[in-house]
Amino acid sequence: MRGRTMKTIGLGLLAGIALLGMTDTANAQWLRADTDSFIIYSESSEKSLRDFAENLQRFDTTLRLLFNVETPGEESKLPIYLVPAANDVAELATGSRSAPVAGFYRQDRDGSFAISFRQNNGAGGVAGTSAAQQVLFHEYSHHFMKRHLRAAFPAWLIEGFAEYYSTVDFDKKGHAMIGRPVYRRAYGLLQMPKIPAEKLLFEQPGAMRSNGQTDVYYGRAWILTHMLMHSGPRGDQVNRYTNAINAGTDARQAASDAFGDLALLDKDLNRYIQGKLNYRTTRAPVPVSANIRIAPLSADEDAVIMLRLERLNARGDKARLAKVRDALRALAQKMPSNPDLHYELAAAEWDIEPATRDLAAMRGALDKVLAAKPEHVRANVLLGQLQLSELRKKGETDPAAWREARRPIQIANRADPNDPIPLHAYFQSFLIEGKRPSDMAIKGLERAFVLAPENLNLRSAYAVSLAHLGRFEPAINLAKTVAFDPHDNGRGDALLKRIETMRDRGAAAGAQSPDDDGD
Repeated sequence: MRGRTMKTIGLGLLAGIALLGMTDTANAQWLRADTDSFIIYSESSEKSLRDFAENLQRFDTTLRLLFNVETPGEESKLPIYLVPAANDVAELATGSRSAPVAGFYRQDRDGSFAISFRQNNGAGGVAGTSAAQQVLFHEYSHHFMKRHLRAAFPAWLIEGFAEYYSTVDFDKKGHAMIGRPVYRRAYGLLQMPKIPAEKLLFEQPGAMRSNGQTDVYYGRAWILTHMLMHSGPRGDQVNRYTNAINAGTDARQAASDAFGDLALLDKDLNRYIQGKLNYRTTRAPVPVSANIRIAPLSADEDAVIMLRLERLNARGDKARLAKVRDALRALAQKMPSNPDLHYELAAAEWDIEPATRDLAAMRGALDKVLAAKPEHVRANVLLGQLQLSELRKKGETDPAAWREARRPIQIANRADPNDPIPLHAYFQSFLIEGKRPSDMAIKGLERAFVLAPENLNLRSAYAVSLAHLGRFEPAINLAKTVAFDPHDNGRGDALLKRIETMRDRGAAAGAQSPDDDGD
């Protein structure tokens, strides 16, 4: 799907533009929209949700066409929650309504999900798309990149890619407009101290937070990505750069080979910022999916959805976790027959610090869920994890007891074969037992990775599994994708070192093998 340059826009004239929006009036009930790639939850009107779902699915289709992804949707769909306003997102993300967070995307043991807000100032115009849409498109671009572009990308390009595609919009005929300016980065780009290209290429964004240059980093990553994608003289440089990194070339050598003199790259970048920015449109309109189904949530799920979001985002914060658990306990007394509520209560107990968990209450809550919904996928997984933990704690050695403990996880997998969480949990059950995972468990982990390759915990587990099988090259390539990820917080470096050590030990053992014909 090729694009053509349609228009140029000056960035300098619009420094400091603020994108303002009005919050939609929410009604009392949450709705769920199912599309080819998403499950979207919102309290908006059905029409508003349908419009949103169509636009988001069209964006997904655009990325699939651009990157030659043949499947029209996903087996494992991404849940997206839309709350009323940006400060509601901030409160869920950090516990503070004043935090500068307007949307986020996470992958954890409950799976991947994204949260954005419903404010909308409309599309088009000199200020471009709405703030809410840009935030969500940025976050979904991360998800798409991790799921479909199976390579190791440096941190700046991961963020630059997400910023570049965050401003995609559609004209009246449905053509995708790609590469429009990211106006919210204008002030940082034009008014703040610049980050040299060399520093941008080789430092993680976390290093910029301490000196207040986070916004500058994102802006420079975006404008460098834009220049490399739109500047004729630099042609295929970004592809040569990433190909070299994935072939094992040192990052600095790969950058020098692809971009040439990095001081000259920096000068070109500074000139590019001051010029007119081209954007492209697709040759054909991007179709709107007709496969969108909208229905209200059940009363049971509607009653607990905000507590679910609070639970999912409170991990690591003891006070918040205790507060949400207490709120679920209180609500459970008022709604004793709500299985969705009892699942959230059980999950909250599991999320609490192990020393303060009420495991009896957790099991009681799970019993209530499974009495009402015997094939509840996540409740069965949680029951299996609880039983496995108890066996490990008491040092159980009877294989039959371990088989029985993991049985609920197998029920969960049969209930939904396209949920990667039961597959991963089944693999982990053998590690908890202290045994080598069965061939079936290893195949299950591979299937889980196919379903949710964006999940860094799952990706790490699969990389280690490949290494244990002696498949070191794909294992190291996977570990690099974790190590380079700007959201990884350093775990990937340890993973990469571990797998390289396994490879080196294996090579040394092979060199000393008694079957070796050498003296």
